[in-house]
Amino acid sequence: MQNKQLVFVGSVNWVNPAWQGVFYPDDLPDDWMLSYYNTQFQAVFLPRPVWQSITESAWLACLNDTQDGFYFVLEPAGEGAGWPASERVLRAFPGWINDHVWWLDEAPDLRALAQRITRQAEKGEPLFVFSRSGDLGLMQQVNQLKQVMGY
Repeated sequence: MQNKQLVFVGSVNWVNPAWQGVFYPDDLPDDWMLSYYNTQFQAVFLPRPVWQSITESAWLACLNDTQDGFYFVLEPAGEGAGWPASERVLRAFPGWINDHVWWLDEAPDLRALAQRITRQAEKGEPLFVFSRSGDLGLMQQVNQLKQVMGY
């Protein structure tokens, strides 16, 4: 991971029916959703069944449809599972999750998150802040927090 950015905000999956007409415009084609999502957020966490169902050509499209600083964080699968080959695709093993992921819905305290961001910055390690529920309000607050903090 060679991105200079330190804090990456996103959700579990970029497809969320509750976002239609609220976050995504009603007339946005489905195949444009990821690109649109990437205009506001810098990462997405994909559960194993989701990412394993994406074809190789669809993975290439996902990587091409997102900016260079955008990351796909994948829930790990068993041995022999095919991982997309890209430095923007990260495997989220349990130890890695403990060190690099903040689950926003479980700990929405922005003051505590700011302290965690500071600790990560001191170590020079990235922090991925994900919402399991896709709480757009909280995700946007985190984007504002990281901007205020200079990250």
